[in-house]
Amino acid sequence: MTVRSRWRGGTLALQIGVALSVHAGASARVVQPPPTPEPGAEPPVVTEPELYSYDSGGRRDPFVSLMARGVELPSVSERPDGLPGLSVNEVALRGVVLSGGSYLAVLEAPDNRTYIVRPDDRLFDGSIKEITAESVVFLEEVSDPLSLVTEREVRKGLRDAEEGR
Repeated sequence: MTVRSRWRGGTLALQIGVALSVHAGASARVVQPPPTPEPGAEPPVVTEPELYSYDSGGRRDPFVSLMARGVELPSVSERPDGLPGLSVNEVALRGVVLSGGSYLAVLEAPDNRTYIVRPDDRLFDGSIKEITAESVVFLEEVSDPLSLVTEREVRKGLRDAEEGR
């Protein structure tokens, strides 16, 4: 490539730039202020733009994440206090007690509070189905609308907590 061919390329780019700037200047509009109303004349009526509302028509909302399917659990502020405000995934089994011929379980919440529970006690998203000498079986409510199952069993054992340490 010679110096001469580089110079020609430069002049072509310069010619294109000049042509574009002339074209852009020709298409620019001059905005004039609105005319002043005559004294005693009615002011012009200003209409508000229409509000836009999205109708999904039964289709999936494109702005909702596919990763977070199902109904989200309410925030912590909407949950009741105590055991009814705890979810199955938040509690840990810390002990099992035999009392009066039936088993009671000692559950620990994330805030280090302990709760003594028996079968059929309710949690936020489930209930206690069964307590054995080694584990607790929960019935957790499934909130996934695409799932055919409405509840599932979750088993938490005493040895699970010790193995994680």
